[in-house]
Formats: sequence, structure tokens, C-alpha cells
Amino acid sequence: MYNEYFHFSELPFSIAPDPHFMFMSTRHQEGLAHLLYGINHGGGFVALTGEVGTGKTTLCHCLLQQLPENIDIALILNPKLNAIELLATICDELRIAYDNNTQTLKNLVDALNQYLINAHAKGRRTVLVIDEAQNLSLEVLEQIRLLTNLETTKIKLLQIILVGQPELKDLLNRPELRQLNQRITARYHLLPLSLDETRTYIRHRLMMCKGNPDLFNDSAINKIFQLSNGIPRVINIISHCALLGAYSQDMRTVTPEIVKRAAKETLAFKNDKTSLAKPMLATLAIACLAGGLYYWTQIAAINNTPVNHQITVNSSALPQKNDIQHLPAAQAPTKPAKVSAAPKQASAEPDKKFAQWLGNPELTLPEGIANALKIWKKDIPKGQQIDCDYAKKTGLNCLFAKGNWKDLMAYNRPAILEFSLSPDNKRFALLSAINNGQPTFVFDGNHTFSLDDVLSFWDGYYVLLWQSPIPVQMLYPGQTSPHIIWLRQQLSAIDGVNGNSNNPQYFDAELKARVINFQRAHHLTPDGKVGMKTIFHMDTATGASGSPHLKQD
Repeated sequence: MYNEYFHFSELPFSIAPDPHFMFMSTRHQEGLAHLLYGINHGGGFVALTGEVGTGKTTLCHCLLQQLPENIDIALILNPKLNAIELLATICDELRIAYDNNTQTLKNLVDALNQYLINAHAKGRRTVLVIDEAQNLSLEVLEQIRLLTNLETTKIKLLQIILVGQPELKDLLNRPELRQLNQRITARYHLLPLSLDETRTYIRHRLMMCKGNPDLFNDSAINKIFQLSNGIPRVINIISHCALLGAYSQDMRTVTPEIVKRAAKETLAFKNDKTSLAKPMLATLAIACLAGGLYYWTQIAAINNTPVNHQITVNSSALPQKNDIQHLPAAQAPTKPAKVSAAPKQASAEPDKKFAQWLGNPELTLPEGIANALKIWKKDIPKGQQIDCDYAKKTGLNCLFAKGNWKDLMAYNRPAILEFSLSPDNKRFALLSAINNGQPTFVFDGNHTFSLDDVLSFWDGYYVLLWQSPIPVQMLYPGQTSPHIIWLRQQLSAIDGVNGNSNNPQYFDAELKARVINFQRAHHLTPDGKVGMKTIFHMDTATGASGSPHLKQD
């Protein structure tokens, strides 16, 4: 159609869930992090919800490409099945042999259980992903819950991820599903894109098919955002039709007028209602006016009291603000996070009773975040629930990651470490200092422990609070932005190369190559795009002057 006209290598706005076009907004990055968090921890359920078209299925396909090699996955795309059909489909996905002539719950569960035990013995893990999970019946959900009872004495053999529309949250909150709801260890609700993310999303997809990223002018992008409410699938539909409109009019730039016509064609069901409603309302108004005039002429002489009629119009609800839940639900406390008192003097000798200290159930993630906010000198109002959402309101970001002790020391920042007492029992504590090579944690004072004791419980997961040096979520090749100057300055301080450019605000091919070299050196995805993780590592590599650092003697 218009590929040759705009010099595209392929259609940029297909609605197929193609991971090649995956745009990892901050929301999608956090959603993927929650899925990976749930998978890596094993056991229980992970719930991912979001409105229709926000990218849940695409995120699942992206997840499949990032799974470790020792994980086997069963993906269920059509959950409108009864319990036996669902178990049979799971067995088919995992290539588990069973007798087709005697498909009973017991036979299928026994076959699945034997497979999971054998996989565990080989060092492999199994994950079940169910898309459109809001369509599951109560009977099937109960059977799914029972599958998590397949376990050894230490770990559960099956990890289950439920992906669905917002109705899934309502379904899980039903009293008869409270046992399943309590087993959800991580939840995330995927929200639509913001205006800035919509702009970056459209340009990202144009670049992925080798097109001009400025094909849509800013006014056109604003109109697309207004009409789509930031839902990626609707953005794709409108943008595709707008490109057809520009092609048919022999125009090289998409304007707001073209977008309006495209939306009228693609979202015709809305306009049809409007076109019918207008004449109906006009006819009704004329009839009411004629009737009113007749009534007034007949009655006015008898009753001179005017009658005032007030028409009340209910406005549609505005989109709610980002309500991302960063905390695994099973670990979120029911009371506000406790803010620790002023730190006490650290002990000179390491405390050997680290396991006993970890037994304190108040070592929660909100408590760790509260202590980190104190180090950042942020106010914590009494009665305020402390989580990453609150940290974001103070101007800080939560970075969930996994690494080793060497990585953590290289960051040289306070970090909230996660400790596993069991698959379902986690503790969190803020690492604030290193004394004589031994880690010191903040919780009702300072506590120093043996590094060997700490590493015996730490599985590599941690949370860092940090402040981005630039207010941007993604810098990409071909983009023009004043933040590109910051990027050049950071790279020059790191690699010592003072690249000459006639347009320092333009992200050119030479700058992309330098970014890729940096990403490879820091074990990041070498795609040349500068997202939050790349920004964080660049900030760290140049000293992170605005961030608190670990206290080291």
C-alpha cells in the first residue's frame, strides 16, 4: 500500500503482537520486571491486568524471549475451557503423554505431577501462562489453585501467571476465590501510555521499519493521543489509517486533519452514534419547544409562575493516575510502614546472629523503602503507606534488579536487599554502609553482620532508589532533543571521546555506536536506545553526584 511511498521496510502499525516492535515504556518495563520477578522466585501466582489493547499479550511474548534456558513454559491463549480440557491443553503444551480415551482429572493431574517432579530433578522449572484469564470459570480457577499444591518440601513445582483485563481483579476478589487471591505473590496493572510515551511510541515504530520518525507532526500526535486515550492498539489503528490518508493525498507529513478523518473511519461506531444522536436531539428539542409554547399560551394567563428546567449532564470519568503496585501483594503490610528511629552507633564486631535477626517479620520492603527515603532526606508523613509509588511522588525511581555482590559494590549506593527464608517468606533490609568489609543494615539502628552470613541468605535481588538526571524515559537514534547533549557529555566523561557533531542535539549513528559499546560493557541489551537502565548505569559510571553513597571506612 504505502510502504514504498514512505520507504518503509514493513507496515509500522500492525496490531499483531510482534515483539520486534515492542515499545518498552516505563509501565511495560515494570510489568515485565514483575513477571520475571514472579518467575525467578517460583511458587504461587503472578497477576498482570490491563485494559484491552494496552499490550498485555505482546508483553507475554516479550517475556517468552527473555526466559532462562532451564524454564519450560505452557502458554494458554484460549481459557474458555472446562477443568479437564484445561489440564489436557497444559499437558499438550508441555508434551506430556496421557491416555486420550480416559481423560479424567486424576489421570491428567497424575501425569502433570510426574512430569513436574522429573523436570525438577533435572534442574528445570515449569511456568504456566494463561492469557485472557478473566474468562476462566470459578471451577477452573479452583482447579488451577490446586495445581500449586504440586510441590516438594521446599519449592512449588509450578509457577502460574494470570494475564487478563481489569475484570480479572474483580473476579479474584470474590470471596470464594480468597484462597487463590492470597497466593498471588506479585500483581501489576498495565496502564495506557502518557502523551510523551505516545509520541515516543509512534516514532519508535516508524524507526523500527526504517521510516521517518517525524512523519507525524506534534499536533497530529496530540490528536492521536486524545482519540486513543493512550491505548497502543487504538494508536496503531488510527495511525495506520492516517498513513493511508496521507498517501492518498500525496502528503509526506500526517496532520491533525488527516488523523481526524482516519479516526472517523476507523472508530466509525462512535461517530455513527453521534450522527444519529444529533438529529434525534434536534427533533426532540423542536418538539419540546413547540409543546412548551402551546402550553405557555394556554396556561400563562392563569399561572404566571415561571418554570425553570435544568438539564444535568454527567461527565465521563477522567483517567485515573498511575496506580502501579510495586510490592508483591503477599508481602505488603496492612499497617503503614514504620519509620526507623535515628541510627545507633554501629558495632565494631560483626553480629553472628544474622539468621535470628532475619526472623523479624517487620523487615518488609516498605520498611526498607522508608529507611532509604530517610537517607535521601525525604519527608514521610505519618500514616502514609510507603512503597515505590510513594517514592515516585518524591521524585525518586525504584530500580528492581538482580546481580552479584561485586555489581552492588560497583554501584556504591544504598540498596534494599531481599533475603529468602523460604519461597514464600521474604525479608528486606537497607544496606547503608560497609564496615571493615562487613555489610551494615539500617533497621531500628545500625546492624553489622558477617558478609558470609549475609550472602548465604541473599539470592541476588535488590531495589535501588535513584533520581534520574534527566526527565526523559527514552532516547533513541534519529531523535532530536536537548537531552542528547547530556548523553554526549556522559559518554565523553566515560569513554574519553569528544565526538564532533554539527547538531549536538541529534542522536546520530556515531552516537548510537558509542551507546552500544557502553551497553555491552555493562551487560545491558545493546540496542542503542537509552532507557532508564542505561541512564542509571551512565549516571553511576560518572559518579552519581546527586545520590547518597554507601558509607565505607
